[in-house]
Amino acid sequence: MSTEDPLKPLVEAAFRDRELLKSPEHEAAVLRTIERLDQGLLRVAERAATPQPGGAEGAPHQWVTHAWIKEAILLYFGLRGMSVMEVGPFEFYDKIPLKRGLDKAGVRVVPPGTVRYGAFLEQGAIVMPGYVNIGAWVGSGTMVDTWATVGSCAQIGRGCHLAGGVGIGGVLEPPGARPVIIEDGVFVGSRVIVVEGVVVEEEAVLGAGVVLTASTAILDVTGPEVVEHRGRVPARSVVIPGTRPKRFPAGEFAIPCALIIGKRSEATDRKVSLNAALRDFAVPV
Repeated sequence: MSTEDPLKPLVEAAFRDRELLKSPEHEAAVLRTIERLDQGLLRVAERAATPQPGGAEGAPHQWVTHAWIKEAILLYFGLRGMSVMEVGPFEFYDKIPLKRGLDKAGVRVVPPGTVRYGAFLEQGAIVMPGYVNIGAWVGSGTMVDTWATVGSCAQIGRGCHLAGGVGIGGVLEPPGARPVIIEDGVFVGSRVIVVEGVVVEEEAVLGAGVVLTASTAILDVTGPEVVEHRGRVPARSVVIPGTRPKRFPAGEFAIPCALIIGKRSEATDRKVSLNAALRDFAVPV
């Protein structure tokens, strides 16, 4: 969809040469791109129809990042001036307006939850007093719980739960960098951090306090030998924080990692499976 969009060459040209933003045609292309992003007609990242070069080995789904849409977001910041926004007793001073039309969209946002213009939430999504940044996409039935943050361009699937204090990292630069991807049915426990384009595949469970970066070792310890993943949590994995030893010149120290200690069952309902995972593996949330 996005790769063939007629707005793409106009945005890309303006990103290479900012002087083109003085042209009404190029400025309008940037504004229209953000408008369509806000409406869910465009997404920063989408599942690829065919295998992609450099995709994670063994991943059932691969994702394509549309760099030109992130370029449009960066250009949009340049086009916007600072302004005062008043919402009841609250005053904001920023470049990006708040998202509007939540009632018509069927999206619940609990005060003082904040969703920025240019983010898209499907009908039935819920944002408690958390934050959803520009370029993000949040699927139906997903809850962004209290003080959870969804960073710029992050993609959150349907039927997910981001528990209290979760930090989903954002990325705008470089434009080609993959955002964080949380696929459908994922449960993300309290104070979990996921950054640097990590992909958490369908129906995985991340226990409280797990930290996932592009370089974090994700160790499957369910078999006779450790299987190591980086940048990707396999579907239905149950993950908890862990450490492993590493030798430095000053001695041996424990460094953080993540441990896959089991799998949610494919044969059971998601809710039942989640409860079973938390009970059977004693995963803190």
